[in-house]
Amino acid sequence: MSASIPILRKTPFALDPRPLREMSSPHGGLLASSRALRSLGLAGLVEANLSLKLRQRGYSEGQLVETLVLLQTLGGDCPEDLRRIEGDECLRRGLGYCLPKVTAVRSFLERFHDEKLLALRPSRQQQLSFIVPSSEALDGLQRVQAGLVRRIARRYEEQGAGLRVGTLDMDATLIESHKRSAYAHYEGGKGYQPMVAYWAEADLLVADEFRDGNVPARQAPLPCAREAFAALPETLRERYFRGDSACHEKRLLEWLDAPERAQEPGGRIGFCISAVTSKELRQAMEAVPEGQWKSCGSDPDGTRRQWAEIDFVPGERSERKHLRPLRYVGLRLLKPQGELFADGYDRQHFAVVTNMDWEGARLLKWHRQKAGTVEHAHDELKNALGGGHMPSQLFGANAAWFRLSLMAYNLASAIRGLCLQGEERLARFKRYRLLMVHVAGRMNRYGCKLSLRLCADVFTIERFQRLWQVFALPTQATAFS
Repeated sequence: MSASIPILRKTPFALDPRPLREMSSPHGGLLASSRALRSLGLAGLVEANLSLKLRQRGYSEGQLVETLVLLQTLGGDCPEDLRRIEGDECLRRGLGYCLPKVTAVRSFLERFHDEKLLALRPSRQQQLSFIVPSSEALDGLQRVQAGLVRRIARRYEEQGAGLRVGTLDMDATLIESHKRSAYAHYEGGKGYQPMVAYWAEADLLVADEFRDGNVPARQAPLPCAREAFAALPETLRERYFRGDSACHEKRLLEWLDAPERAQEPGGRIGFCISAVTSKELRQAMEAVPEGQWKSCGSDPDGTRRQWAEIDFVPGERSERKHLRPLRYVGLRLLKPQGELFADGYDRQHFAVVTNMDWEGARLLKWHRQKAGTVEHAHDELKNALGGGHMPSQLFGANAAWFRLSLMAYNLASAIRGLCLQGEERLARFKRYRLLMVHVAGRMNRYGCKLSLRLCADVFTIERFQRLWQVFALPTQATAFS
């Protein structure tokens, strides 16, 4: 009698090399993302704002945008990843069209590039950094993005969870790239440094400005901020802005604090921005009497946090004195006795500039929350979506690819916020794909009616049923030969 082989030292099945020809897919859940996009009216937004087709036949702009958003939702890093799913019969039947070829997708992305705009770049002898203006096609894609943001906000309203506060967090992020067309950045490598604006309450990315790697984050942040506030819905009652020291820039501060902001939907913009610690500001903080520093907690390593009002009016030529001086709130970090910071001192000083009258400790805590919003979105864009990989040598094509990664992020955020329950709403993309994307499914046909049947447990199917209710769409019975 032969000895039995332990279970972990053998496998109970063999590999059948014959392809499975049924209408099944390991990514059946991706059709739920397509439903949400279509329910939000992506096709109409693209048709109204993008006109890139060179001829009547072929894929529409809406189909190509949908394909690229779904590709990044699935985990694709580049257009070539479409080859992994091009033979998926379930996706083909569920989408209603065959997925485009890689060449068609690349050609579409390249139409966002305008070589004439790159020709505006001055010589390196005249100017080291230059923000390439957005092409007409990229402006249209931003209008599509803004339209999706407002429609997602409307969907929250319809579900009885209307959003009334809009806090925008804005920050730039480095994307490493070894493309020949990439420029050197401040960390020593090459790549790009887009500016991104994030709506904290809705977990939505509302605007971006794609930039070369050598463009400092503090260079002209106002256009991105204006695009971001323009994308917010008009139903907001309060508007706020948070930023790091890269946003401590004269034109941005003047625009945020301008009296006409109060006449816009949402009213006055309250802002809190990390101040650039100039020599004069540091001296003003060091001159604050000891008794005026108030405790506002401590860090896990024992570092104490204190705040104080700073009597300071900027005098630099780059910061024109306001008729109504802004408020500066200082933050002092104190190491426990016997410990020092890396610079050899036991204390460090920082400050924020604001037009708000909140108590100092509350203001600093609220401003610090920015570290848990836009930075996490950057991580998701670059590591979970395709935003960390640039697919082309063409600046405009890369800018379009990155903007589409923002759309993929927003689509998943809307599904999490509107359709998932409990802690699942906080799922990062890695877990979100397990919940809503990598769910095996099969198209069943009965008569002339197609139905998606999922290979999943009852709880998973209930998630999809909620999505089908929230993102309603007319269903047309379709016969296939």
